[in-house]
Amino acid sequence: MTKKQKAVELVNRLEKRYKEAICSLVAEKPHELLIATRLSAQCTDARVNIVTKPLFEKYKSVDDFANADICDIENIIRSCGLYKTKAKDIVKMCQQIRDDFGGKVPNSIEKLTTLSGVGRKTANLIMGDIFGEPAVVTDTHLIRITNRIGLVETKDPYKVEMALKKLLPPEKSSDFCHRIVHFGRDVCKAPTPKCEECEMKDICKEYKNKN
Repeated sequence: MTKKQKAVELVNRLEKRYKEAICSLVAEKPHELLIATRLSAQCTDARVNIVTKPLFEKYKSVDDFANADICDIENIIRSCGLYKTKAKDIVKMCQQIRDDFGGKVPNSIEKLTTLSGVGRKTANLIMGDIFGEPAVVTDTHLIRITNRIGLVETKDPYKVEMALKKLLPPEKSSDFCHRIVHFGRDVCKAPTPKCEECEMKDICKEYKNKN
């Protein structure tokens, strides 16, 4: 089985296991998803969703965030960790969206990554979820599982992204990334993967090497 065939098989099996490809972060507007994703760095999505509820109730628009008192943002997001840096990034990115992009979240990787605190992982999430474009979101679950399965042999996020773009069906890549997160939480866990009950073990490089 080639890597491309294995990638397609993984996509198909995950589609059967998870009928819906749902982002774990709760957001109703493009800038909200951008902010929630920034908050998710070194923080659980569950915690982010708790914090963003009052945050988005108080600050409803890009302009609201652009004009916000950084100290107030800090107080609301404190439990997410790295709150000082994140608060500065949130206000700055919204000022950039307002001043450089007419108040609308930009629609390309190149433009998104000019925003404060936004890297390729976040930019890909926005491109996939907001703009419906092919995207590969290289979070820890994706990197870990695709290495275990044998689709990639690197932990470098950029190299993983580029490799998977060649292997995954473009129209399914964004949803695949959401499904792989759920799979990583349910089965292919970081310290102790549930290999014996995993429906991927027959195509998993790491499982075959251990057995």
